[in-house]
Amino acid sequence: MKAYLGVDVGSVSTNLVIMDENEEIIEEMYLRTQGQPVRAVQSGLKMLGEKLGQKITIAGVGVTGSARSLTAVLVGADAIKNEITAHAVAVSKMVPGAQTILEIGGQDSKIIIMRDGIVIDFAMNTVCAAGTGSFLDHQADRLLIPIEKFGDLALKAKNPVRIAGRCAVFAESDMIHKQQLGHSTEDIVAGLCEALVRNYLNNVGKGKEILGPIVFQGGVAANVGIRDAFEKAFNQELIIPKHYNVMGAIGCCLLAREATRNKPTSFKGWKAAEYDFRPTSFECKGCPNLCEIIQIHENDVLVARWGDRCGKWSNISVKVG
Repeated sequence: MKAYLGVDVGSVSTNLVIMDENEEIIEEMYLRTQGQPVRAVQSGLKMLGEKLGQKITIAGVGVTGSARSLTAVLVGADAIKNEITAHAVAVSKMVPGAQTILEIGGQDSKIIIMRDGIVIDFAMNTVCAAGTGSFLDHQADRLLIPIEKFGDLALKAKNPVRIAGRCAVFAESDMIHKQQLGHSTEDIVAGLCEALVRNYLNNVGKGKEILGPIVFQGGVAANVGIRDAFEKAFNQELIIPKHYNVMGAIGCCLLAREATRNKPTSFKGWKAAEYDFRPTSFECKGCPNLCEIIQIHENDVLVARWGDRCGKWSNISVKVG
């Protein structure tokens, strides 16, 4: 059976999806990146290969995420796209007619404005932690609450407290102050959810025309407290796709299918899980830019370079092993 592999490698999670030709999800995998994208991707490939390697033939591979250039070399990608494109393609297929996409992950968040299936505007927040999942994770640790129960507690709040959400540092000190005043944990948790939503709308969503249907995805979409806070802010229900936490990888599957429609795939095979990939870098001193050049070695053979602005190094043909 022919199938397509999508890989989305971010700073927190590495997501892999296998989709068949009928756009049915055969397998999805959510792994922790833990600062080691090479190991995470190879671990995912190994598990998928052991489970499905004899049952399917990969006809195309798409990659996205902050480590997409590296991932493309590891797996042999046919489509390399940014996260905005990957998420938009997935939503267009899974939720036809959607006009706004809210995506919140562990380390960044984004908003995508769509009209008639076309992206017309977007924004990303990769600086302020107060608008991301890591903010909630950290506060849950401080409150000694499992993050899985965070949202349920928020829904039990009777009088959510207002917590300064513009900055994670101020939010934390304000939360402690509210605890000292005797507010219940439920009210504080609900206040933290509302603070994250305010931060998101004031930063990522600022100046955007947010129209429904609104799709909410990313790992934080599992938090019912955040969903409830968004729905109160918009005064409408959000759509959370079935595969909300791997939508980027789903988009990559669809993009890979298009990229390989008239040509064979570049997929290196499941054996790539056993290859020895070694990244190195050096600083180019050819001009004042002092670009950091990334080099990838596969089994001690140089197979890729990137990072230069002028193309001096990345345009040089490298031997592919």
